[in-house]
Amino acid sequence: MERKFVCIRCPQGCEITTTLNGNGAITEITGNSCRIGADFVKAELTDARRTLTTTVRVSGGTRPLCPVWTEKPVPKDKVLDLAAQLRTITLNAPVSAGQIIIKNAAGTGINIVASAPVMAPGGK
Repeated sequence: MERKFVCIRCPQGCEITTTLNGNGAITEITGNSCRIGADFVKAELTDARRTLTTTVRVSGGTRPLCPVWTEKPVPKDKVLDLAAQLRTITLNAPVSAGQIIIKNAAGTGINIVASAPVMAPGGK
């Protein structure tokens, strides 16, 4: 069985073809221009992860949204659940860069943190 991937580990975006045997084990990887591509495919097949970057609403701030992200990549199957959870949150200004927004998000052991400050009017 063949599976095709586009590697997202660097801007090159190699189109990688992976051949799997009947047990799902990799027998061949082609199309990658470096080892990182092969590592990407192996991770995608065993434990696909993504870093979630998005925004959260802010009340009483100089901006209506605060950028947030996961401190580490989270399991790919949790990304939409985390995004849905973040849509329900409204922070109160001020918000500090690095402030933890959600601890142990969706039971992953990974925190979601603010990546930039949002000040309250008057610079507080």
